[in-house]
Amino acid sequence: MMDIMKTPRARAAVLLALDEDMGSASCVRFSRRCDATSEALVDPKAKATGEIYARVPCVVSGATVAAAALKAVDRSVKVQILKADGSQVKPNETILQFTGRARSILAAERTALNFMQRMCATATLTRKFVDATKRWGTLILDTRKTTPGLRVFEKYAVLCGGGSNHRMGLYDRILMKDNHRRLWRGGSPDALDEAVFAARRAFPRLEVEVEVESLHECESALKAKPEWIMLDNMSCADMKKCVKMCRGISKTEASGGITLDRAKEVAATGVTAISLGCLTHSQGSIDLTLEWKAV
Repeated sequence: MMDIMKTPRARAAVLLALDEDMGSASCVRFSRRCDATSEALVDPKAKATGEIYARVPCVVSGATVAAAALKAVDRSVKVQILKADGSQVKPNETILQFTGRARSILAAERTALNFMQRMCATATLTRKFVDATKRWGTLILDTRKTTPGLRVFEKYAVLCGGGSNHRMGLYDRILMKDNHRRLWRGGSPDALDEAVFAARRAFPRLEVEVEVESLHECESALKAKPEWIMLDNMSCADMKKCVKMCRGISKTEASGGITLDRAKEVAATGVTAISLGCLTHSQGSIDLTLEWKAV
């Protein structure tokens, strides 16, 4: 699995989150970032050992991000990741352990937990969908319905849960949805193949995906053999028919409010993938805590 903290966006986001919590010289009346409470009450020489664990079962994601937050505050903090990203943990099972200046650990605590609790929730929800559909080998995809500025973390968390990333942004795949089609030659379903050809001429190196809402639209798009056809809000009966039409020509992606209860039924239609906005916009948070092991 990728080392998320090697990406510039991730490193910048962690530093921004720490500045948000601790302040910066340009936005507070002090000349430096600080944790006022800890500086008022905790001996600067005090050392402590702490650990992060989940109170409920979950899939780990963000352990490396939490470690990076701790090290960003104080490079001398020693961090040991006991449960790697992507692993399953039981309640009260230690994920990270760290030793260093108590003030430094307290300053990084909330930022580390904020990243991890949301990332673990996304990874855990993703794993539920992966497990529900593994019989059919269906890919579980995320979407662009992510928290602004935090996409790199949320999509990484999907990978930790066994899912796959859809496009990272607007730049790495052509995806014609209904709003694009309405603005292209009036959105005629009989012209979807021409839209695919136009997209390929403009960006010949990008995969092309077309959203369709009916069998007729699917037939139209297939004339141009796009790499993917998205079956939007279709009945399972129509999905099966589209999958049969697309076999050997285009991959198929089911989309549109698919719940965990319905995932098996959708996977059984034979679609290549199911895309789910809920993985990153409705995942909630996992109950994590940081406790002292020794002070």
